[in-house]
Amino acid sequence: MVAYILRSTAQAILVLLAVGLIAFSMFRFVGDPIANMVGQEASQADRRELAERLGLNDPVLVQFGRFVRDVAQGEFGVSYRHGRKVSDLLMERLPATVELAVLSALLAVVVGTILGVYTAIRRDRWLSHLIMTTSLVGVSLPTFLIGIGLIYLFAVELRWLPSFGRGQTVKIGWWTTGLLTESGRKSLIMPVVTLAFYQLTLIMRLVRAQMLETLRTDYIKFARARGLPERRIHFKHALRNTLIPVVTIAGLQLGSVIAFAIVTESVFQWPGLGALFVQAVQFVDIPVMATYLLFVAVVFVVVNFIVDLLYFVLDPRLRTGRALATG
Repeated sequence: MVAYILRSTAQAILVLLAVGLIAFSMFRFVGDPIANMVGQEASQADRRELAERLGLNDPVLVQFGRFVRDVAQGEFGVSYRHGRKVSDLLMERLPATVELAVLSALLAVVVGTILGVYTAIRRDRWLSHLIMTTSLVGVSLPTFLIGIGLIYLFAVELRWLPSFGRGQTVKIGWWTTGLLTESGRKSLIMPVVTLAFYQLTLIMRLVRAQMLETLRTDYIKFARARGLPERRIHFKHALRNTLIPVVTIAGLQLGSVIAFAIVTESVFQWPGLGALFVQAVQFVDIPVMATYLLFVAVVFVVVNFIVDLLYFVLDPRLRTGRALATG
């Protein structure tokens, strides 16, 4: 296990370096940050002086090396637009994004798994057909359209929920949460459902397809022949083996929920990292863009590592094979 962790850490470092280098290579095509930082009355000498002070005239590899050196020291630079440390901006926006993403992930996994198991076990029921038909909406409609539809129904027509913002929040140390206030909880409902809807339908269909295939295997038929209860067959034997291949796809999808909540945050004006990244692209704020992409890479690396660890929990053959190899 120690060797695996060290190997995974080395691979993660290489991935992060590759992502950072590609990002820095593409930033020069985004636009000129100097044009957004100075007025039209600024002279060319002032522009050249500012670019030289920010290090924008240096080659891409030099800028990338300087960024890697600063990151290794815990520094992510200063935002061109806000004039503040990027780390401070991220710490302010991180709670909103994490809160939204974690709740969406939990909703997608729990509800998607339950519906997937139900539609596989009771596939001939009318409710299963209705669920499968409804799931096509989540697969076919874009996320922003689902969000706009929810806003029109629950905010404009029914006026049950707020249409934008995070509501009132409570500060616990440096962390802020809206779960402890009524307005914060109401503000979370529509963004969470919007972000989770596609992932929910995808996980549901994956679980259903894998569950149907597992129920046809010989060991399930043997368990039924021995007279085991159907509930035990479905939820102890079939479901556990169903989750093994689903974990990979679900894990990557849930990583994308955390990393790419940009559309949902833009629709609901959610003050998270996604909105910060959109503003950074518009303003060509290179330090913020580079740090955000590095954060995205870290999220996927961590999720991939957790998925690999879950294999050992779900699949006893891996533990048995490892024990035989070490013994």
